[in-house]
Amino acid sequence: MRSIWNGAISFGLVSIPIKLVNATENHSIHFRQIHLADGGRIRYRKVCELDEEEVAGGEIGKAYEDADGTMIPITDEDLAQLPLPTAKTIEIVAFVPADQIDPLQMDAAYYLSANGVPAAKPYTLLREALKRSNKVAVAKYALRGRERLGMLRVVDDVIAMHGLLWPDEIRAPEGVAPEGDVTVRDAELDLADALMDTLGEVDMDSLHDDYREAVEELIAAKASGETVRPAESGDAGGGKVIDLIAALENSVQAAKKSRGEEGAGAEGEGDGEMADVHPIKRTSGKPAGKSSTRSTKKSTAAAKKSTAAARKSTPKSTGAKKSTSTTKKSTAKKAATKKQTSSSGGSGTKKTASSRKRTSA
Repeated sequence: MRSIWNGAISFGLVSIPIKLVNATENHSIHFRQIHLADGGRIRYRKVCELDEEEVAGGEIGKAYEDADGTMIPITDEDLAQLPLPTAKTIEIVAFVPADQIDPLQMDAAYYLSANGVPAAKPYTLLREALKRSNKVAVAKYALRGRERLGMLRVVDDVIAMHGLLWPDEIRAPEGVAPEGDVTVRDAELDLADALMDTLGEVDMDSLHDDYREAVEELIAAKASGETVRPAESGDAGGGKVIDLIAALENSVQAAKKSRGEEGAGAEGEGDGEMADVHPIKRTSGKPAGKSSTRSTKKSTAAAKKSTAAARKSTPKSTGAKKSTSTTKKSTAKKAATKKQTSSSGGSGTKKTASSRKRTSA
C-alpha cells in the first residue's frame, strides 16, 4: 500500500519512524454529469474572476478571505515555517481506556507501518505495551495543513490510528431528543430484550453494500442493452402509528423464522411452533361460533327473499279468489233451490192425503 505521510511516533524519548497508510477505501460508484440533450460530458473549469481565463493547477495557490472580501495569500513555505512540533511527528500525549473516546469523534482510519529495520524494535514495544495495558494512545499530529487529534490502538499485529475530531467540533444534541415525558413499560423492554437476543450477533465480514451491487447490475444491464425491470417496492411502514407491543412480538417471530428457529411463541409460553389459524367447522348439526351466525344470517336472508316473492305473486292469484267466491255463490243457490223443492213437495203430499180422506167419506 502506498504511504501518504512519512514521520515518526514520539513515545517519550523514543522515536519510531513510521509511514502512514490509508486503512480504508471508498467503493462508492461515482457518476459524471452529462448534457441530457446530446450526452456530452459536463466539466467544471477553474476560471479566474479577473481575466475570465482558465487557470492550470500549477498556477493555483491558497489564500484566506478576510471579512471584507480581501484575499490574503498563504504559501506552503509560510505554513512550513510555523513552529509546529507535530509537523512530522505523531506526538503521544496520554494513554486512556478505550471507552473514554467518544465514537462521535472518530474520523478517518490509518495504518502505521514501521519505516525501516531500526524502527521494528520500538514499534513492537509500543504495540505490545498497548496490548497489555488494554488502553489506547491519544496523540497529536499534523496532516494536510492542519494539526489533528488521533487515537492509536492495536489491530492484529499492526498499530492503527483513528483521526479524531477536536472536542469543540462535536455539536451538542440540543432539541434532538423526543419532547415530553415518554413512559416505557417493563413488558415493552422485555420484548425489546427478547428481540435483541433473537437477532443476536453478526459476522461483520458477511455484511455488504446491497445498493452498490444493485447499481452495478443496473449499469451492466444498460451497457448490454437489456431492459431494466423496476424493482418491487416494499412497504416500509413509515409514518404509521403502530401498536408497539404487537410490533415487537411480530419482530421477534420474524427474527426467529428468518434464523430457522422453532419456538415462535412469546417468552415464557413454551417452545412450540406458531399455531395455524383455521376457520371453525360445524359439528353434529349444531351451530358453533361465527360459522353458525353466518348460516343463520344466510337462512334468514333466504326466508326474506321467499316472502318477498310470495308477496309479489299475490296480485296474480286474484282471479282464483274470484272463481272461488263464484263457486260458493252457485253452491248456495243450489242449496236454496233444494230447500224450496223439499218444502213444496211436502205441502203437495199433505193436500193429496186430505183429498183422499174426503173421497172415502
